[in-house]
Amino acid sequence: MAKRVGVDKWLFGVVLLLVLFGLVQVFSASAVVAQANLGSPYSYVLRQAIWAFFGLLVMVGLMRVDYRVYNNPRVVFPAVTITMLLLVGVFAMSGMNGAHRWIRIAGTTLEPSELAKPVLVLFLAYFLQTRIHQMDDLKGTILRAVAVPLLFTALILLEPDLGTAVVCVAVTALMLYLAGLRVRYFAVAAMFAAPVLYYMLFHVAFRRARMLAFINPEADPRGTGFHILQSLIAVGTGGVFGRGLMEGVQKLFYLPEVQTDFIFANICEELGLLGAILVLGLFVALGYRGLRAAFLSTDPFARFLAFGLTTAILIQAFFNMSVVLALLPTKGIPLPFISSGGTSIFITLACMGVLLNVTREIE
Repeated sequence: MAKRVGVDKWLFGVVLLLVLFGLVQVFSASAVVAQANLGSPYSYVLRQAIWAFFGLLVMVGLMRVDYRVYNNPRVVFPAVTITMLLLVGVFAMSGMNGAHRWIRIAGTTLEPSELAKPVLVLFLAYFLQTRIHQMDDLKGTILRAVAVPLLFTALILLEPDLGTAVVCVAVTALMLYLAGLRVRYFAVAAMFAAPVLYYMLFHVAFRRARMLAFINPEADPRGTGFHILQSLIAVGTGGVFGRGLMEGVQKLFYLPEVQTDFIFANICEELGLLGAILVLGLFVALGYRGLRAAFLSTDPFARFLAFGLTTAILIQAFFNMSVVLALLPTKGIPLPFISSGGTSIFITLACMGVLLNVTREIE
């Protein structure tokens, strides 16, 4: 295929719209809480804007770097090693709400699990590109391919962060399926994973409480069911057209974490069904352009890289929206590009830079 003159302008435009929309929503969701807790209504949105600005700079820089430079063991394995050290390093930090997910350096908070997702994609793209015809080799291909994802997942589970771990497992499974792994191997993996998942959901106290609240949130409306009920109230009261931007009520100390994990609920309340469809449409457009780049690429490494980066964002968005709509149990997973969170938006934009460079090779 002929080489493109530039990157995919549709994908670039969708990313910019998501970032700008996210900044508006972070301000809308956080202004009152920020004023009360931090003394300024702009505290959260300014921090998010700074991370977004540097993220966009990195995105523009990376979309000019030939993606083939990452197809090198001198890039892949140091990236895996550094990510692993960071995932281990979180346990040396003081915990927050019983979790060890962040590394604090010079007043900046970093979340290594956000880095783990693109590095996992990079490793699998590098490893699988030459093994498409060897996917029945259990020792030489399958076990070696899942070694790094399983190690990352185990460390993330210990933080504990089941949501991000599930995203990592899902992305790994989809990339292996794209490489041609037979369904029977997934069935065997599911048999081994099911007891572990059951134990984590029903024999770990706080997760068991969340599962029971998911099944019947009205049983404890002021306790474990509070998040779900307040989220559904926000979604329901938005109607078709919403209350209006900045006019939401649930963000006024009713719905916790409204600027992060539950920002989609605030969008539904203020912008209604139309706002929710807008957000969904932007992610569908991003997914279409990203997967189009993956399937039109003639380079196996580029195909795996584009596919993995795109599906990681789509899966995370699906989980976040599903939690807000009470389709899945409550779990702290940010909405890509939109939720408040510096590490998340910075790394996501960096990933988009790599993906945009891949689109240069597509007609």
